[in-house]
Amino acid sequence: MKRPRTSNPKSHPDSSSNLRHQVQNKSARKLKARREEKYSLWYGLGLIGIVGWSVILPILMGIALGLWIDFTWPSRYSWTLMLLFVGVVLGCLNAWYWVQQESRDE
Repeated sequence: MKRPRTSNPKSHPDSSSNLRHQVQNKSARKLKARREEKYSLWYGLGLIGIVGWSVILPILMGIALGLWIDFTWPSRYSWTLMLLFVGVVLGCLNAWYWVQQESRDE
């Protein structure tokens, strides 16, 4: 029965320098990530909050205004649905604007 050969790190100088290079790159990336506080968990949650509120507020305002119009001046058209759609469009445009602003700051 033959025994598998084990490689000796001293016999392959490229493998040890390659490993050293990989470790240096990873440690440099970790140190850079620690220095940049902008990309922390709170930054990500804040960005999600900004985008979420920028979408939901126009939708809620459109629904509220549509309900008020429907109850005040009844008609065969549903102002609630129309203003809901307008709120969705405005909210998406607003979210797109905020995401573009944050990507420019990077």
